Amino acid sequence: MQVEVAFRELAPAPLELRMSRASPGRYSMHDFAKNVYDVQAVDGAGRAIALTRPDPYGWTAAGHDGAVTVRYKVFGDRVDGTYLAIDTTHAHINMPAALMWARGLDDRGALVALEQPAGQGWRAATQLHPGATPLEFTAPNLQYLMDSPVEFGPGALRTFTVNGQTIRVAAHHTGADADLDALAVHVEKIVREEVEIFGELPAYEPGHYTFLADYLPWASGDGMEHRNSAVLTSARTLGADRSDFLDTIAHEFFHGWNVERIRPASLEPFDFDRANISGELWLGEGFTEYYAPLVLSRTALADLNDTVSTMAGLLRSVALNPARLVRSAEEMSRMAAFTDGGRTVDQTNWSTTYISYYPFGGAIALALDLALRDRSNGEVTLDDFMRAMWRAHGKPGGSRPGYVDRPYTMADAQARLAEVSKDAEFSRDFFARYIQGREVADYARLLQRAGLVLRKAQPGRAWWGDPAYQNDGGVRVASAPAIDTPVYAAGLDLDDEIRQIDGTRIRSPADIAAAMGRRKPGDRVEVVYVDRTGIAKTAGVTLAESPALELLPIERTGATLSPEQRAFRDHWLR
Repeated sequence: MQVEVAFRELAPAPLELRMSRASPGRYSMHDFAKNVYDVQAVDGAGRAIALTRPDPYGWTAAGHDGAVTVRYKVFGDRVDGTYLAIDTTHAHINMPAALMWARGLDDRGALVALEQPAGQGWRAATQLHPGATPLEFTAPNLQYLMDSPVEFGPGALRTFTVNGQTIRVAAHHTGADADLDALAVHVEKIVREEVEIFGELPAYEPGHYTFLADYLPWASGDGMEHRNSAVLTSARTLGADRSDFLDTIAHEFFHGWNVERIRPASLEPFDFDRANISGELWLGEGFTEYYAPLVLSRTALADLNDTVSTMAGLLRSVALNPARLVRSAEEMSRMAAFTDGGRTVDQTNWSTTYISYYPFGGAIALALDLALRDRSNGEVTLDDFMRAMWRAHGKPGGSRPGYVDRPYTMADAQARLAEVSKDAEFSRDFFARYIQGREVADYARLLQRAGLVLRKAQPGRAWWGDPAYQNDGGVRVASAPAIDTPVYAAGLDLDDEIRQIDGTRIRSPADIAAAMGRRKPGDRVEVVYVDRTGIAKTAGVTLAESPALELLPIERTGATLSPEQRAFRDHWLR
């Protein structure tokens, strides 16, 4: 893509041009300057300006006459929520991946003009404000500009109105028109249900909210929230099975309140020059992860079994993962700077020390919702907490578009819970134990009130830890054993080759499974293995019972759902 950026009415000092290193909604580094080339600059009179490179991410234009125009090419070939994609079918533009900006000009407005490719009749969809022509748009400041993706191509558009505001579904896809029509109907159900949670829609500054959907065979699966829009991408064709699409839609639209306006102070304003670290992503991302399947259940877009399965996945991610013993939910949130789309080439031990703040926060939301309902007999729910956060921190808005004037801190979130529950000690205890501490809620008791049974999935099955294996002529341990497993206690580690178990030759992971199947918890087996240095070793492993959990509606266990349990479940899920 050819880009031209013009800066006017500049002070005499050198102009510092930058390409972003981070993108709104992402928390790790992406270094978009790597795709920029053929950079040239001229002053207001058209004279060439020699650019210098102070670092890999910027250019400095000195000796200008109060105006600088910089021209460059930028490569992009990834359709997702973070990057840039340019081909003969469309331009999918994430602004930090495409646009240079200048230090010190954050509060200046911007005019964005798109140039129609020869012979095309492309249309643009974006949350940028409309300009003088269909291909001109404006942004009030740098924060809003960089948060405003653009889909420029032959997309289709569906619209509907909720509470006087326009919701748009702009889709570039390879499905049938009827498929998009059906999707729009489901989107409206999701939007209306989420309005019920918060009580109102945010005030969308351009006068509309836009879903920017690319359902294309060459797209990467993703979803990304923005202030007045969301990017939705998938390689799947938009057809009859929309479950994956709908979960992402419900998640990203919920962000229009939670994160975009109910915003942690650690992310306000967003820093484009570095990774953005936040200890509150368990709330910003995790609670959103919980609400997406809850909304699909309440709109009957997901059935009970699907919803229960999703909730089981959330709680298992925490209850069965010893990583919670070394990092709290707050600490896991701060790991986003390393894990959120960033690339790591060296070996880490994250498989045993890290839980994504998405399911971790989702599990916390599940526990808090059920705990509030339990202690108030359904009078107080997590919806009340989200509304309280909205009223105190989101709805007041910002004095400048794209900014939030009352972002929250951890202490603010704890105070809102105290207000809603009318119990400061309950709020303090919940935060201390499950968010800043490392305890796990009593999910079995909490879920029982909804007629859901949490129990061992494989009672009596012998288990030594289920590490991953690599079968390449020998069976090697391919992931670091978790610290609470028998195989870890016995001293086996990453890259060890397992040769024998109780004298039986091990040629495949199926042989290990068979060996476990012949034993019972408490049995001790002798393992012969070769470590990464080539030394043969023998270890005794005392087997435990499989900790695997399953969550089932009580009626699937042969027991009866009581009227009280049915009422509790319906109030929660319907």
